Parts: sequence; C-alpha cells; structure tokens
Amino acid sequence: MKKIFFFATLLLASTYVNSQISMEGVVRDSSNNPLELATLIAINQKSGSVVSYVITDAKGGYKIAITQSDTLIIKLSYLGMKPIEEILFTKEVDIKKDYILRPDNTLDEFELVYEMPVSIQGDTLTYDAESFNKGTERKLEDVLENLPGIEINDEGKVEVDGKVVNKLMINGKDFFDGDTKLATKNVPSKAVDKIQVLRNYSEVGQLSGVKNNQDNIALNIKLKKGKESFWFGTVSAGGGFSPDEVLYLAQPKLFYYSPKYSLNFIGDLNNIGEISLTRRDIRNLSGGFRAPSNSSGTDINLGDNNLNFLTNQNNALEIENRLATGNFSYSPNKSLDLSGFLIYNSSQIISKEISLIQYTNPDLNIPDEASEQFSLEKSNQAIMKLSASYQPSLNMQLDYDVLGRVSDDTQTQNTFSSVIGNTDQIDVVTPFSINQNLNYYFTINENNILAFESQHLIKNEDPLYNVNLANDSNSFFDITAIALGIDTSESNYNLSQNRRIKSNQLDAKLDYYHILNTKSNINFTLGTILSSQEFNSNLFQSLINGSSFNPALTFNNGRNTNDTEYNFRDIYLGFHYRFRKGKFTVTPGFSVHAYGNKNIQFGTTYEDNSLRILPDFKTRIQFKKSEALTIKYNMRNQFTDVTRLAEGLVMNNYNNYQFGESNLQNALSNNVSLYYSSINLFNYTNVFARASYSSNVDQIRGVTNFENVIQTNTFFNSNFPDENLNFFGRVQRTLGKLKAEFNASFNYSKINQIIQAQQSLNEGYTQTYIPGIRTNYKKAPNIRLRYSYSITNNNQGRRETTFITNAPSISFDAYIKKQITLRSKYTYTNQSLGNGDSQSFQTWDASISYRKDKDAKWEYEVKATNLLNIDSKIGNSSNNLSVFTSETFILPRFVTFRFVYNL
Repeated sequence: MKKIFFFATLLLASTYVNSQISMEGVVRDSSNNPLELATLIAINQKSGSVVSYVITDAKGGYKIAITQSDTLIIKLSYLGMKPIEEILFTKEVDIKKDYILRPDNTLDEFELVYEMPVSIQGDTLTYDAESFNKGTERKLEDVLENLPGIEINDEGKVEVDGKVVNKLMINGKDFFDGDTKLATKNVPSKAVDKIQVLRNYSEVGQLSGVKNNQDNIALNIKLKKGKESFWFGTVSAGGGFSPDEVLYLAQPKLFYYSPKYSLNFIGDLNNIGEISLTRRDIRNLSGGFRAPSNSSGTDINLGDNNLNFLTNQNNALEIENRLATGNFSYSPNKSLDLSGFLIYNSSQIISKEISLIQYTNPDLNIPDEASEQFSLEKSNQAIMKLSASYQPSLNMQLDYDVLGRVSDDTQTQNTFSSVIGNTDQIDVVTPFSINQNLNYYFTINENNILAFESQHLIKNEDPLYNVNLANDSNSFFDITAIALGIDTSESNYNLSQNRRIKSNQLDAKLDYYHILNTKSNINFTLGTILSSQEFNSNLFQSLINGSSFNPALTFNNGRNTNDTEYNFRDIYLGFHYRFRKGKFTVTPGFSVHAYGNKNIQFGTTYEDNSLRILPDFKTRIQFKKSEALTIKYNMRNQFTDVTRLAEGLVMNNYNNYQFGESNLQNALSNNVSLYYSSINLFNYTNVFARASYSSNVDQIRGVTNFENVIQTNTFFNSNFPDENLNFFGRVQRTLGKLKAEFNASFNYSKINQIIQAQQSLNEGYTQTYIPGIRTNYKKAPNIRLRYSYSITNNNQGRRETTFITNAPSISFDAYIKKQITLRSKYTYTNQSLGNGDSQSFQTWDASISYRKDKDAKWEYEVKATNLLNIDSKIGNSSNNLSVFTSETFILPRFVTFRFVYNL
C-alpha cells in the first residue's frame, strides 16, 4: 500500500510541474493605489475553458499558474472600474505584468465580475459552478467538494471556513429549513449555476447590525436559467442480485421553483444500503428551532429517552429503507411567506456483532465478557413543520413555526454472553413532541429595537424494556435475581419495565437594543425558562401462568417504581455592551439568574433556590478582510433532567440498573474558545483553527458498583474538577491543478468517578492527522489520496490502553469522451491494539455510467459496493469503565444496474 501511495504521489507531482509557468504582478488604480479583491482570469482562447483565476491580495498582488506556449484571454475586473481584456501569448518563461484600472461607473463591469469563477461583494462570496465542474458531478455535494474553502465533513454536513453551515437555501428559499445533508445528497448538479456563501448571515435584517453574526454562515444555491418555473430533477430505478436476495432501488427527486412558490419531493426505496437520511439525521433535524436561552448561560437537560439503536446504518447485515419527503414555500405577497415540510422514514435493519468487553481495573474482579449479538431494528419516523413569516415593513417582522414529530421504534435482540448466557430483549418506544416558536421584532426608531423570542415544547416518551433470561444455576444473574426480589422458582426470568416521561417547557426572552453610535450598542435582556417533568416507571415480572409479579427489592429501600414530579425555574436579566475599535469588535456582558428547583417523590419535597451571576465575553480581531481571530469566554450553569433525580430503580438493561439522587445540584462550567480563519484567494491558501477548553465544577458523575458484570449506578456532584481540551486545524493550498490539505485534531479529557467505592480518574487522549492531495483536471482523470492516522490513549485506573489506526485511501474519477463516467474508491484500515496485535479490513466501491452527452435525458449506471466481499469490520474503543473490541458484520458485495432519467 505504501508503494502505491508513493507512485501515485509522484504521478500527481509530475502532472503539476509539466507545462506550467507563472504570471504575476500588481493591480493598481489610476492614482497608483493597490486594488485588493480585483479579479483576474485566464481563459484558453481555443477551448474557452478557464485555465486559472485569482483575486488580488491587500497589496494588489496576484500570481497564477498558466500553460506555456499557448494563447490566452486575460480578463481583469474590479467593481467601479473599467474592465481590461487582452490576448496573451505565452512562451516557456515566467511572466511579470502590472495593470492599471480606471474608473467607469457603467453596469457592464458588475456583470463581468459576477461571471468570474469567484467574486466577492461585501460578505457574499460567489462561486460559478461551471468553472469548477469536471463532468463527473451528479449531486450538489460533488459540486461543493470542487470549491476552495468548502468541505463536506464525515457526517455529511457542509463546512465553510471550518464552520458548519447553519442554513441552505435554493434561490433564496429555505430547503427543508436549511438541512444541508438532504440538499447535498439529492439536488442534481446540472441544475446548479452559482453557489453563494453568505457570511455574517442574519435571518432578521433588523438585528444584523446589533448582534454578533460572525459564526453564522448560510449557502444560497442559484439555479440555472430554464430551471426556474419548471420542474427539474432525476428519477432513478434499478436492481441487482446478491447471494441471498433480489436488490431494488427507486429514487424520485423532483423540484419546482418559481418567484412565488417552490415544491420539492424526494423519495427513496431500496434494500442496498444507500441512505439519504439516517435515523439519527432525522432525530437531530431541528427544523431551524434554536432555544432563546442559548446565550443566557443556562443549560437545562430534558433528557433523551428515545430508543438508542445499537446499529449504525452503515454497518448493517441487511437493510430496507423507505423515505418520502415534501417541502413547499409560498409567497402570496411581498409581506407574507409560508413554508413547511413533511418527512416520513421507515427502516428495517438486521445486524450481527461479536464483541469482547474488558473492564478497566483488574482489582475489581469483574470478569471479561465475550458476547455474540443478533438484532432486528424497526423504525417509523414522521416529522412535519409549518412556518409563517409576516413582514409588512422593514421595521416589523413576526414569525411563527410549529414542528411535530412522532415515531414508532422497536428493537429485538438475541445475545449470548459468556457470563450471563442467552438473553432475549425487546425495546419499544412511541414518543411524540410538539415544538412551537413565536418571534416578534420591532424597530422603534433608528436607534432602538425590540426583539421577543419564545419557544414552547411538549414531549412525551414511553420506553418499554423486556428481557427474558434462562434461570441457569451457572449464570451470574442469579445473585442479581435475588437482589431484585423476583420469583426465582420460574424456569425463565421474564422482566419488564414501563417508563413514561412527560416534559413541558417554556423558553422566552425580550431583548432591547439601543444603538449608541455607528460603532457601539447596548443590549438588555429579560428572560425565563419554565420547565416541568413527570416521570413514572414500574418494574414487574411476567410469570408462566400469565400473571404479573411486582418484585420487592432488597436494596435501594425497596423502591422499584417511580412517581416523580420535577419543576425548574430560571428568571434572568442580562446586559451586553458591543463596540468596535479599529480591528477589534468587543462584547462583554453578564446575566443575573434567580433559580428555583423542586422535585416531589415518595411523599417528600426537595427544593432549592439560588442566585447566580454568569459573565461572558467575546472579541473578534479582524486582521484583514479575510483573516480574523475570535475569542470567547462564558460561564454556564448546567441542570439535569428528572431521570437522574428519581430515586426508584430504572432498568436500562438486564445488566445495567440505575437509581437517582434527589438532592443533585447544578454543575458549573468555565468555557474558553478561540477560532482563527484566514482565506487567501491570492495564493489559494486557507487556514482554519479552533481550540476550546472547559473546566467543570460540581459536575454530575456516576457512582458505579459491579456484582460480576451486573452494573448499578447512581449519581453525585463531584468535588473533583473535570476538564476537556479540544483542538482542530485545517490547512488547504491549491497549486495549479493540485489541491493539498492537512487536518489535525487533538482531544484531552479528564473524568472523575466512583467505582466500587473507590475514586477512579479517567484520562483520555486522542490525536488525528489527515493529510490529503488531489488533482483538479477538467479533461484528464482525477485522483485523490488521503491518509488518516489516529492515536487513542486511555488511562483508566490501573489499565492503560492505546489504539492506533492507519487508514490510507485512494479515489479515482474520470470523464471519458464526455460520455462515460468512471468512479472508484478504495480504503485500507489497520488498527493496532498497542500490544503488537493488529486487525485490518479493506473496502472498495466502484461505478461506471454512460450518457450520450451532458444534456442527455437518460443515463445508465452499473454500481458495485464492497467489491472485495469482506464479511465484517473491526472496531476498538474504550469508555470510562471498559475497553471494547467488536467485529461488526456488513452487507455483502452488491452489483446493481440503474436507469436515471433527467427532467
């Protein structure tokens, strides 16, 4: 593998140095002042293709790589200046050439700037998609990956300047409330004309000048002419064969956009493992909702009692997926915008995993546990959102949103444990929630603005867990059975627990902004969070005769049920002062909170009231237009959910039980972060780095006890400080037809806990380094090389573990005779356990497709996944209690034939 990487790198380097010369100089105005952000583009006169382009730096300088012995058209433009266009004959020597631009207030030069590959206008960066396309693009994500400064991360989300994009629009209209993954995986590339990066984006224009929006980035996808007021999209269908079943695929993706309304429909029906949205993506889809109290310093956790499926949908043995989504927007007049979406997803997954758990401290005498697990997972999810935005004038805006979600999830497991024996488990949950959002913004006059934001959430969760274990005298569960007080005369232990958690929360605030002058303003905030939760649970045993038996615990004061009510209140007043001084934008502030907590259970009331001042600070240093450093500090108060307060027993699993602590207090954290970005379109270099540190006081941690592998947990406020340090950096550089990048990340965490009545300190270190290089040819094939090297070290009590992962990969794509598209990706993963042992696996996917030309209606594709037909993937991980090694079985080799019709 190393030899392959060496020769591939050598090939990439040779393709770059061949037939390349440089052209450089300075662009000035008629007064000899350098012009920053002027655009220069070199076009091959014969083919009309873009050879190179550049945007001048702060000193007006430019430098591009061009082809030698060629005839080029040089176009130079700057907003407000008369453009220059000339013919340039290149030889085999570098060229030095300065330019002078003269004033011209006509509109022609604006149009010319807009047609450049990259243009900058204020906070908007515009890419011309066709200037970067290579011919192999099929989806929006393929287009975005060609653009400098834009990345698709491992989770499928779009990043710009190293920040995750908050919103994605098409022709200025929200696409499924800005969900980037749904857009990048489904919008066809041939419909895309321009990609606009909107920095400092604010959804409320009235607040754009008084709030810090530097972290907000949005994308607007502009469609090609002819795609407006007309249906476009693709309809794909296909099938194939595998060793065990017939394969099928149907994916209609239809879009309609006009000035007044838009309609989108995305469908997906397949059993080959191609997933537009995973169950986790749908669960995390916020619908654009953001809690008004995000910046208040208070974190209240309502918990998540939905079903946490065991299987990652990319690592299933069998999978069937059905997805139907619809999105609309309608503007009946200039003042009113209506929009909404509906998503329905149904999936069925079969998985198999073989694992080994080794517990951290050998002094605890906890036996290692080997297990083999089969799982059947069924999920039905539905989300619907409706939104209305009314803006009769620039001084007033009223927004209302309602988001409802419901799901029906079931997980059936059969596990054989070397310690417990055979178990059958069933998890069922049918939760629902309704989230409403009401916002009102009013500009009193040019110096005074009011903003009211409120959000109301109702959530109902009803998890049911059932386990059936054999009553085997050799099983370690017998001791637990006695402690639980269940009937031990039964041949099987059939245990169940019903739980219901009802949550009701109001989060609202009123902001008053007063603009002192053009460089400063003050902000007063009055807000509240009112939260109420009810938690009920019941543990029971089903007997062979059909009756139920309520066990009498021999521990935890015999409490095997819960009937807990928890109320939380936060009323706060905040003040912030924002001012600009030279390169600095500084925002110091603080908030004063009056907290009230009360939980009632087992006839006793526990109540706590407190007052807390939480300071925060933010400063942004704008070194240049494209280079900045942001520093943040805040103190946050963290409150837990009802399940950690409830004193009755909760059965998380047959070998994992918990009971809460009613007197838990809040945790306090101090958080510092830095973010640096530098975007240089002069030498095509982008640098991003972010670092964060947090220190937690009175953090809620676990008290864990083991009886063999049976685990019981409760909670306490730790007097030992926990810490977390994170760093991420990315450097990108484009050199002619080569694009190189280097990513590095580091994480350090320190967690204190109590295990078997002993303090246990867990320290974890993770380092990851990912260099990569790829070509960017329009006609020749393109290769991408990537190497991921990761070290994970955990110091857990008496045991220290180290995992080292090496994962080189190579991707290849070619557009042959403007008809055939060939793609292939190979990855080799090797994991070392730090003791000389190592495990490895390989993945290889490929596809070939044919279309008559780029405007053809029909395209035919053969796609193969898991070409090497490997059975499983190896994984190693660790947590604060154990080290985990697993073998996960995956889909076999699939070969499918597909038809794609382009509307």
